[in-house]
Amino acid sequence: MTRIIVPLAVAGLLLTACGRESPSQPAAPRSAAPVRTSPVESVQLQGSVRSVGVLEPRDEIRLSFKVGGVVDTVSVDVGDRVRRGQLLATIKRAEVDAALNQASEAAEKARRDLERGRRLKADEVATEEQVQDLATAYSVARSNLDAARFNARYARIEAPQDAVVLQRLADPSELVQSGQPVLLLGGTSGGWLIRTALADRDAVRVNAGDVAMISFDAFPGREFTGRVTRIGSSADPHTGTFDVEIEVMPDGARFARGLVGRVSLAVSDAAQSKPQTVVPLTAIVEANGKQAIVYVLDPQQGVSHRREVTVGSITGDRVVIAAGLEAGELVISDGAAWLTDGKPVRVIGQPG
Repeated sequence: MTRIIVPLAVAGLLLTACGRESPSQPAAPRSAAPVRTSPVESVQLQGSVRSVGVLEPRDEIRLSFKVGGVVDTVSVDVGDRVRRGQLLATIKRAEVDAALNQASEAAEKARRDLERGRRLKADEVATEEQVQDLATAYSVARSNLDAARFNARYARIEAPQDAVVLQRLADPSELVQSGQPVLLLGGTSGGWLIRTALADRDAVRVNAGDVAMISFDAFPGREFTGRVTRIGSSADPHTGTFDVEIEVMPDGARFARGLVGRVSLAVSDAAQSKPQTVVPLTAIVEANGKQAIVYVLDPQQGVSHRREVTVGSITGDRVVIAAGLEAGELVISDGAAWLTDGKPVRVIGQPG
């Protein structure tokens, strides 16, 4: 029995000794929060203006009849491609031909009257004044005939150039007025435009030739390059905005009239001529007007420090810091929302 008790007693003493030594060991470190960091950068920012516009062909042509009447034929439909000189629509010619015949008969009668008057003058029966009046009447009748012929010529619609039919605004047997649009064509060789409207504060920053990037929901993941070709010189009286035209390169895409595009215009901005201090927008955890809070990493201690900063404009996914940070410092860009001042952190990588 003695042999058994002694080892157990020794084991108990060893366990007691171990228990006594445990308080003298260093305490385990507090848990560190996983974060990602980004360096504070000093960059030359380029200003941008964002807007939304509608795509349309550069050459958009509204075609109509010179005279009113009843539509006889419309031989094309929306989406059809047409060739220069192709017959597109005609108007019933009964009334047009009647007017042409009437003008022709009136001109012929005026010619006969003038010849008769000249013979009578030669026989000293008619006066010079009478002959001059007959000559004037003949000239007027010929002008009326020319007008009737012109109207008869434009009682049909022909394609003025190679184009695609964008809208068909009338059908056979419909009564149309003189100049009422019947077809809307878009030229296929003149290129494409985005038409957008800008507020005055943005319009004055945009210049002809400025580069634009355009994206469409119809072409996800693609951006198209454009260039400003025209800026309105006066504001729209109803909206107070200025019209801007941007030429867009299709780059192989099958454009269609009416596509809505998101436009980002790169502009020269004197206010941004010097380098700006920027951080990711995700680094801002609190904001009140121009004042905001970020967390800065202390790489020596491995802790985060709460810092109040003054913010400026937002450019894309970055925000300008007017005061409170220096280039090269590390801000917490992911995970900052769960931090407190002085909390230990563990950097797990850079933002994706």
